[in-house]
Amino acid sequence: MKAVLCKAFGPADSLVLEEVASPVPKPSEVLIDIHAAGVNFPDTLIIEGKYQFKPPFPFSPGGEAAGVVAAVGDKVRHLKPGDRVIALTGWGSFAEQIAVSAERVLPIPASLDFTTAAAFGMTYGTSMHALRQRAALQAGETLLVLGASGGVGLAAVEIGKALGARVIAAASSAEKLAVARAAGADELLNYAEEDLRERLKALTGGQGVDVVYDPVGGQLSEPAFRSLGWNGRHLVIGFASGSIPALPANLPLLKGAAMVGVFWGAFVARQPQDNLANFQQLFRWHAEGRLKPLVSQTYPLEHASEAIARLAARQALGKLVVQVR
Repeated sequence: MKAVLCKAFGPADSLVLEEVASPVPKPSEVLIDIHAAGVNFPDTLIIEGKYQFKPPFPFSPGGEAAGVVAAVGDKVRHLKPGDRVIALTGWGSFAEQIAVSAERVLPIPASLDFTTAAAFGMTYGTSMHALRQRAALQAGETLLVLGASGGVGLAAVEIGKALGARVIAAASSAEKLAVARAAGADELLNYAEEDLRERLKALTGGQGVDVVYDPVGGQLSEPAFRSLGWNGRHLVIGFASGSIPALPANLPLLKGAAMVGVFWGAFVARQPQDNLANFQQLFRWHAEGRLKPLVSQTYPLEHASEAIARLAARQALGKLVVQVR
């Protein structure tokens, strides 16, 4: 089979496409013929040795895939060959096949094509877990989404609206904010042109927001945290800015507020039934037309490195997807 390989830590243009042996599933694994694979921010980190996991060389990046089950291990009961599925793989999805633990594989409904499904799992899974389990977002609360035009950001906008929240989308350009508006955002904030705190004071009547969804980090995190209201929750999703912020410890104290970590991958492993329930709800919302994943560009497998480079440069709107078949 063909696979995009990382043989040494480096930039995206150091990846190579090669023929490798097809994997053989273990008793608790399934073998998937990959049709499409989503591109995510961890892909930009894992190839440079900056992610929390460092697979042995050579490895293929690609943390999520959509495809068809080709074979199942002896202990797998809920999946069978021919099933259409999505998989949280961690890495390895920029390839024609992958063997992955059956616990990390979910059947997908007929309403999802493979390209959309490949753009669905990680972004919507992360945002659903963040807003439902970690923030306990309630109808009528105000949600601020930073980086609202990216994959997880747009998912958070849509899920926030589905949960009944008022959503303020924040991004760095009018083009990005237009995408967030199309996803259902109630209010827009351009933090390249407006003072974040002052604009949020105006939008909330000085009360502050209830929840901050923060996949950006860097210089935006502290003013966003300072814009929380009483009992606010600041969700730490990631650090797309490349900088991990350090917040004064008195800020949570003064607001009775919480900084809450979101590690969806660990949640999937530790609470698989809760993750399944999340996806069942997400699939229902998608069937109802309330979730509309935005795939702005697709790439053939041989150009997967270009997709990773584009995402690393923060040039992507919504999701980028690698078409494997």
